[in-house]
Amino acid sequence: MAQVHGLQEISRGNRGTTRLLRIKIVEGVNLAKKDIFGASDPYVQAVLHRGDRNGGEIDSVRTKTIKKTLNPKWFEEFLFRVNPRDNKLTFEVFDENRMTRDDFLGLVEVPLVHVHIPNEPPGTTPNSISAKEYILRPRSSRSRVKGHLRLYLAYVQEDGDEEETQPENESENEPGWELVSQSRAEEETAAGAAASDPQNEEPLPPGWEEREDAQGRTFYVNHSTRTTQWERPSVERNNVLPAGWEERYDGNGRQYYVNHSTRLTQWEHPGRQTASPAAAASSEMDESERRLDEIQRWAHSRRQISMEDTISRTSEEDVLDRLNQALRVTVPQGGTQGSDEEPLPAGWAMEMAPNGRKFFIDHNTQQTSWDDPRKTRTPERLRRSSTHAPESVLRTSSSVDLYHTLGPLPPGWEERSQNGRLFYINHNTKVTQWEDPRLLKLGGPAVPYSRDYKQKYDYFRSKLRKPENVPNKTDIKVSRKNILADSYRVIMSIRKIDLLKTKLWIEFDGETGLDYGGVSREWFYLLSKEMFNPYYGLFEYSATDNYTLQINPLSGLANEDHLYYFKFIGRVAGMAVYHGKLLDGFFIRPFYKMMLGKQMTLQDMESVDSEYYNSLVWIMENDPVDLELYFSVDEEHFGETIERELKPGGNEIAVTNENKREYVELVIHWRFVSRVQKQMNSFIEGFNELIPSQLLSIFDENEMELLLCGLQDVDVNDWKAFTAYRGEYNANHPVICNFWKAVYCFNNEMRSRLLQFVTGTSRVPMNGFSQLYGSNGPQLFTIEKWGNPKQLPRAHTCFNRIDLPPYESYEELRKKLIIAVENTAGFEGVD
Repeated sequence: MAQVHGLQEISRGNRGTTRLLRIKIVEGVNLAKKDIFGASDPYVQAVLHRGDRNGGEIDSVRTKTIKKTLNPKWFEEFLFRVNPRDNKLTFEVFDENRMTRDDFLGLVEVPLVHVHIPNEPPGTTPNSISAKEYILRPRSSRSRVKGHLRLYLAYVQEDGDEEETQPENESENEPGWELVSQSRAEEETAAGAAASDPQNEEPLPPGWEEREDAQGRTFYVNHSTRTTQWERPSVERNNVLPAGWEERYDGNGRQYYVNHSTRLTQWEHPGRQTASPAAAASSEMDESERRLDEIQRWAHSRRQISMEDTISRTSEEDVLDRLNQALRVTVPQGGTQGSDEEPLPAGWAMEMAPNGRKFFIDHNTQQTSWDDPRKTRTPERLRRSSTHAPESVLRTSSSVDLYHTLGPLPPGWEERSQNGRLFYINHNTKVTQWEDPRLLKLGGPAVPYSRDYKQKYDYFRSKLRKPENVPNKTDIKVSRKNILADSYRVIMSIRKIDLLKTKLWIEFDGETGLDYGGVSREWFYLLSKEMFNPYYGLFEYSATDNYTLQINPLSGLANEDHLYYFKFIGRVAGMAVYHGKLLDGFFIRPFYKMMLGKQMTLQDMESVDSEYYNSLVWIMENDPVDLELYFSVDEEHFGETIERELKPGGNEIAVTNENKREYVELVIHWRFVSRVQKQMNSFIEGFNELIPSQLLSIFDENEMELLLCGLQDVDVNDWKAFTAYRGEYNANHPVICNFWKAVYCFNNEMRSRLLQFVTGTSRVPMNGFSQLYGSNGPQLFTIEKWGNPKQLPRAHTCFNRIDLPPYESYEELRKKLIIAVENTAGFEGVD
């Protein structure tokens, strides 16, 4: 028999409190990348704990190290003797590092008392029970982890164990499952709590922890709600899940439940929900509204689940089918429209016009309409919730066509067809047009035109010095696969900085293209995505729900040459500004203020960390003596907390009402400046080699963001207004109408990708599309007729031009456009 780890073996007569658990660590999937250039060398350490994770380590084992992979496969098996009522298993994944401390890649906690672990049927192989996937979660909010582990867990029946009486139909059940009654489960839970605790205290619920304060008093921490209390929380007795339900943990370690019958998730235990008699007697409309609430909870919870239930893997059709099922109302048999048609709303009537066309009368408002109110109305519950629901609840993918969600035409509009082509009549103004009026609301936010910024930018461009006594162009040859390393090698090897101010001639390996501006725009776009990638350790996201970037204060641990890389990034940013290109990335506002040499204020904290900001505001408005604060802060380095003094001897200087303003200023300076001072100095050094600092003094921090990164949102109305047409195309051509219809119905991400496909960058210049630049100065976005419907669209990024074949239908144009945008990469010929 294999070696048994964990608890010591108990004599056969007293073995009731321990079980033999078989653990097979199968594989890791899509682990986080911590090495800046290479893959990880992951291994797993399995630890058996007594009670809480901090309650004492019993035994541990470690797998072998798998070299250079983010998807390691171990297939290692271990046997542990455990106490299911008290023990907890922890699986920690690390990246082996010979030079420094091993990097943490995530952990999985399995509290044996709360997780259902099947029994291996006697006489079967361990493979009779399938392995399960467990999402890796971080140890703290600063840990960057991803991926999941596949683990096999099953109890092994030992010789001498009493065999339980099996029901006659056990063969019909799935292998590895055991059928128990609720009363028996409650008895076993109570007996287990009494046996595991000498004071007969039942175990804590999931997510709770027992601690002691400085006075020795016991209190309890709820990690799910981040609250504390003095009373010991009790465990619900109805922990048995109903049929079709499954318990899971998300990436933050929170417990949730999956209903496989309805394919919905919820936070509350389904066995603790009680149905009231009133709910059973509710009307069909109430049932529809209840199902709508379930759909909304399902859609909102999808933002928290990171494994099988991620919304990015749900198509638009699935979402619409669920909404339609939730909103469907059964028609009473006495309805006038027949048993298969929904009745008209109260106060409505349907009549027939002299030409045979149906119209509808609203006696409530004494108005008529061509639109069927049964098809255009929205339930009141949906209208109320839609105003509060976040935009990302039903986040669309690139394959979603927003045209199907436009709703009815505006009042006074009518849709007609002429020779198979649709046009629209505005009866209010007695004007017709080819374009659907509903598309305008999908155009995106308007471009905030600023005459003041335009004047500053023109003055800034006029002061940039042109290089002298240098070649006409600088050749930069890189590969797409190693664009960061190749660009770093080329840029940092140039000693004469004026060479970087000449015309950039970018060439990608294996691509024969002539760079008249489009290739260099894509080079800046691709390079900036790599430079600002948090997995390289140079930058990090400012918050878990905010994708603005900030400098990683621990960048030196990820890369010993990090200061050289920040100088390289500063050079690239200066090259982008000098050549009028944009970077693909947005930074926190204090980053731009540091570039301008401005003082940080308390307001700068609000957009970066609202909770920290509220704490500092409270200190400014109240007496902080009771908080027992000192002029020091705690930093967390890979799970280890380190105290940093804000001023010499700060750990002994208490914060009072008299010196609290100084304390807040020092905290803000530490948060934004002192921690990253060396990295920022290197960045500014590289940036100022191309752009003198005195020229930036005319801009504020908001304008610096526009200068470096441009606008993030795409305004289709502005895009369309500043577009030129060539060949047989014009603004009213059927193909052009279908093109703009497709662009309007793209989400903002797909619009940015289309813009990057045609112009080489996904960013819009300040003041909009009228400021687009090509190879010879200002160059409007251009659409030219080319080819035949069997071909895909092609782009000339140097001239901001797309060659669009004359597709016969909107569906065909949209399909071919998406294929071209999502699958095209590279240059050939003149671009």
